[in-house]
Amino acid sequence: MSAAPDPSGSRGAPAADASVRSAQMDELRESMERFCGRNGAYYAERFARIQSARRPVWSFNWAAALAGPVWAGARGMWGILCLLAILELLALVPLGQGLWSDLGAKERSRVEKLERNHQRMLDKVQKASDEGKAERAASLQNNADNLAGAIVKAKAKLEAAEGAATLLITAGLVGLLLVKLLEGALANHLYEKRYSRWRADRRIQSGFSAYGMLAALAFVAAVYAVTVYGFTSPEPPAFVVDFPVASGEYHDPIAASIDGGFDWASANYAIFFRGISKAIRVVLEGLETIFVKTPWPVVMTVIVVTAWRLAGPRVAIFTAAALAYLAVLGYWERSMATVALLGTAAFICVAVGVPLGVWCSRSDRVFAVARPVLDFMQSMPAFVYLIPVIAFFGTGKPPGIIASIVFGLPPVVRLTNLGLRQVPQDVKEAALAFGATKWQILKDVETPIAKPSIMQGINQTILFCLSAVVIASLIGAKGLGYDVLVALQYAAKGQGVLAGLAILVCAMVIDRIVQGSFRK
Repeated sequence: MSAAPDPSGSRGAPAADASVRSAQMDELRESMERFCGRNGAYYAERFARIQSARRPVWSFNWAAALAGPVWAGARGMWGILCLLAILELLALVPLGQGLWSDLGAKERSRVEKLERNHQRMLDKVQKASDEGKAERAASLQNNADNLAGAIVKAKAKLEAAEGAATLLITAGLVGLLLVKLLEGALANHLYEKRYSRWRADRRIQSGFSAYGMLAALAFVAAVYAVTVYGFTSPEPPAFVVDFPVASGEYHDPIAASIDGGFDWASANYAIFFRGISKAIRVVLEGLETIFVKTPWPVVMTVIVVTAWRLAGPRVAIFTAAALAYLAVLGYWERSMATVALLGTAAFICVAVGVPLGVWCSRSDRVFAVARPVLDFMQSMPAFVYLIPVIAFFGTGKPPGIIASIVFGLPPVVRLTNLGLRQVPQDVKEAALAFGATKWQILKDVETPIAKPSIMQGINQTILFCLSAVVIASLIGAKGLGYDVLVALQYAAKGQGVLAGLAILVCAMVIDRIVQGSFRK
């Protein structure tokens, strides 16, 4: 005979769950209040609403709306402080211009100058009339009438400029009101996100800081005062407009020292630079023999068959159409010369970049040294590369290839390093447990897993090198980039578009073949 169920058991479980949930909510609320410090109860209630809602909820913070950046500084959100200060300045500047700036000063000066010239012209007219020179008097009167018309137009502009003050004041007040509404509406949401980060990282500043509030107040007051004064003053002080350093005081000596460094390196390492140029020229001449000097039917057939075998029939058909475009428009030889330049640069980039990427993935210290160099190579404007290249290597095709290498090397290094670092550690440990050597792990385990990232880096390097073709043509690299350069010099729009499409076609063919071979 079964025992009767306990009526209190079915009610006990929900009661226990409710008790646990209540304890968790109390603990969470206490955490929120501890994070917020002053006015903790207010923020805890707002955070709870934001976190429990499935869609964005309206929550307005009057303190943030009124104090703006100062509120953000008091709560330790200095990044938000700078953003809010910029938004408020966008409204305060036109407001200050409308209230304190003499908007018509420039036009008023112009009107006064025109009126003086007009009066002098009238005096000349009167003098010519008194002397009986009727023709000269008529000519001078015509000039005086023109000046009178210019005065009327200048006065109209003066009235418009003076009338713009009301518009600027209105725009500034409306903009400031909108910024304040935005600050109040976003404050609790931004602060709640900071609380969520604080729960994971207790090093984040929490609570209300009186020192932070005072620092933010001083910062905002100084920035606002200097900015508004600089925009509203007719003649702001020199230290506000110009940095207090004499022109050329530091620039000229530093530039001279850089010139001396280039000259010294070029004179003392000329043999080294000539050796690099000769090595590049050997590779380049080999590729030019294949692509440029070989009869075009052979080259076209080999390229199409290669595209078929590596990437499939669709890519082969596209490749044939692209090569036909180059041949029909007379770009065949220059296109193949461009491919030879690209092939040389890409070959050197891959030969250097992949091992360097492997080395960076093996050593954090090496990557820490290589990373700023790669950042420099990618962020420096491409035309700047031409300065040291010309200083050390002169002009011609090898210097153009070197400039392309500097431009195209970083992607393959970065993506090779990234791909190898993303290989799961347990996979490498399993291979090591089965007795694999470091070389075998790299060759048979890491490289196949990292292959998508490595191939993407190679592809990006190829396209980066091709994009440097026009830049390299500035120092005598020839190829299709030279056609684009000539089109720019003579504003030959049609020639420039066709040459640009030829470069695009080369890039698309190479990209389709490389990507197609990888997918296959």
